[in-house]
Amino acid sequence: MATPTCAVIDYGIGNVFSVLHALERIDCPATLTADRAAIMAADRVILPGVGAFGRAAEKLASLGLDEVLHDYIATGKPLMGICVGMQLLLETGEEFGSHQGLGVIPGKVSKIAAQMEDGSAARVPFIGWANVTPPRDDTHWDGTPFESTRAANTFYFVHSYHAQLTNPEHVLGTHTLGNAQLTSAIRKDNVMGVQFHPERSAWTGQRFLKGFMENGL
Repeated sequence: MATPTCAVIDYGIGNVFSVLHALERIDCPATLTADRAAIMAADRVILPGVGAFGRAAEKLASLGLDEVLHDYIATGKPLMGICVGMQLLLETGEEFGSHQGLGVIPGKVSKIAAQMEDGSAARVPFIGWANVTPPRDDTHWDGTPFESTRAANTFYFVHSYHAQLTNPEHVLGTHTLGNAQLTSAIRKDNVMGVQFHPERSAWTGQRFLKGFMENGL
């Protein structure tokens, strides 16, 4: 069976070369592209992202990639957003004002508001490793990239804002910061997003990306 092809969206936002290198390490070379034909032909698409929601949404729209991504999603092939790329899948983001996202999954992106055990405010951005757990039980992860990482679901996060979904059925994983349970991963149909950085999550992240490339969502 041929290795699935992957297009990593090139819109000037995100740690794209870390994603490309991570895919190379698992023998899944990918193409960094903003070309519609290349994106539509890919078996998998990854939307990376680092920085502010509004700026990222603006860049996607200015390049016409918002429409391309909607067309790609309509094919039924798997698409995954990473960090801000995940947040862009939602309807709105509240970072530096209100901004429109892709609206693929109902919900909004808001500032993290969490308290630690001593009553102090949690430090944001949250930077570090956290354990990701399924919303109910492990069977919720059957057939997803998490199926291959069940033995060690610790991933690397960097974020100040978090996804709040309208429908809890779209929550695929959560992690804890102080007294707050934050959304780690989301999924609806053939679209998935992760708040963590699999490309910076060592062995666990590589296993996760390999699961996405081999099995989709």
